[in-house]
Amino acid sequence: MSRLPFYFIVGLLLVAGIAMSVHRHLQFEIPWVPNEQRQVWEIEAVITFDAQGGPVEVDLALPTQQAGYRILTENTASSGYGLAYQANETGRRAEWTIREADGEQQLYYSVQMLVSPEAQAPSQAAPELPPAVEWESPYDSAAEQLIDEAWERSANNATFARELIRDVNGERQDENARLLLGEMDPAPLVVRLLNQAEVKARGVSGLLLQDGRRRQTLSTWIQVFDENDETWSLFHPITGVQGKPDNLLLWETTGDAVLEVQGGTNSRVSFSMMTHYQPASAAVRNHNSNDTLLNFSIHSLPLEEQALFQTILLIPIGALVVVFLRVLVGIKTSGTFMPVLIALAFIQTSLTTGLIGFLLIVSVGLIIRNYLSYLNLLLVARVSAVIITVIAIISVFSVLAYRMGLNAGLTITFFPMIILAWTIERMSILWEEEGPKQVLIQGGGSLLTAVIAFLAMNNPWVRHITFNFLGVQFILMALILLLGNYTGYRLLELRRFKPITEEDKPS
Repeated sequence: MSRLPFYFIVGLLLVAGIAMSVHRHLQFEIPWVPNEQRQVWEIEAVITFDAQGGPVEVDLALPTQQAGYRILTENTASSGYGLAYQANETGRRAEWTIREADGEQQLYYSVQMLVSPEAQAPSQAAPELPPAVEWESPYDSAAEQLIDEAWERSANNATFARELIRDVNGERQDENARLLLGEMDPAPLVVRLLNQAEVKARGVSGLLLQDGRRRQTLSTWIQVFDENDETWSLFHPITGVQGKPDNLLLWETTGDAVLEVQGGTNSRVSFSMMTHYQPASAAVRNHNSNDTLLNFSIHSLPLEEQALFQTILLIPIGALVVVFLRVLVGIKTSGTFMPVLIALAFIQTSLTTGLIGFLLIVSVGLIIRNYLSYLNLLLVARVSAVIITVIAIISVFSVLAYRMGLNAGLTITFFPMIILAWTIERMSILWEEEGPKQVLIQGGGSLLTAVIAFLAMNNPWVRHITFNFLGVQFILMALILLLGNYTGYRLLELRRFKPITEEDKPS
């Protein structure tokens, strides 16, 4: 029979598992290792204005995802005000409204921004050039001369913007530049000159992030659109330096007003900021609150269910360990996957407490089961009696541990009672049929397998990978299928060939 379909399924599982895991890492920035830290900026905007006793509408521009930053959470504090978020292809804004307000007002908006080198700004279409505004004389000739001189020294839109900024603000500043600066500030002037030269440009507002700073204001930067590669380039409005500083957060990127207040005067907005570090898993969990099919995860579940699944998702790791030890190494166990359940109990109790509890329960259970064998009970009744016995043993040990001040002993209640009962039953039958040697071999093999499975399942890296990358389950399935296809000798069986090798040795 052809094995091609089998290997096709295995290959498909491997490719799917790896692809899903890599996709989650790259697209949603899930870290490969636990305890990785990410920098988060907490920024608070305070809006103050004087209300005039009537209806008030306050409109504030909000930051969006951009190169180097992602939004984690955002909150507002505005007692008595209605609040609505508006979003379109150009940006996001918050709108506060109230029927009547009088006197000084304060509104608060706070946002957590995750520093993310992989984050990219969403693509934006180039805006249309604004309607041309005619200069009055003699400003028209001064503007034309500045444009012509900078155009001659440039090769594209970016270099043209750089040269124009330097002509307006730099050492080459002449009488034409000084004349125009008497009418407009540097940044709006450069944007107007660029638009006059049919170069698409706009002024944007950015916040320079510095830890612990208070009452900061936004600064204006210049964005220029490059028609060749259809990208925006950012320029400092005074120095003409191209590029976005690492600590610059663009707050408003459409060229519109940052703050608009209707029904109030003396409006202003100031910013306070501080930075801290938090585990990457927590930061990503806040960021990925809306899972899609490709971002399928259990982070959207309540925390209680998440904790449950964090343990359940470790079972395939224990199953892989059992398959490896039984198929390749040849270790005998009492029950197929009983060691996995015992390993899960070890995770809850700790390894030392779990080992002591397991040995005590099984030992006492075997003694009581040996007595039950003289009663000639039916199998179902006998196993039921063993289950009740195991419950009684665990209860007695827990009470004794509590009375002796050994709180760790209380955790033996996490042992799977049904599995323990069947283990005692199987070992008792094995003792009667094949003797105590086989009981020690299979019991010791089960305990050794459970310890190895516990060490694998309790590893922080393994717990992190299995919980955050569900594609790993497909990889584990593929590995188990490959191991299940193995039909060769087990490692412990090779000792049977030792006499042959001794005979081949020269005397």
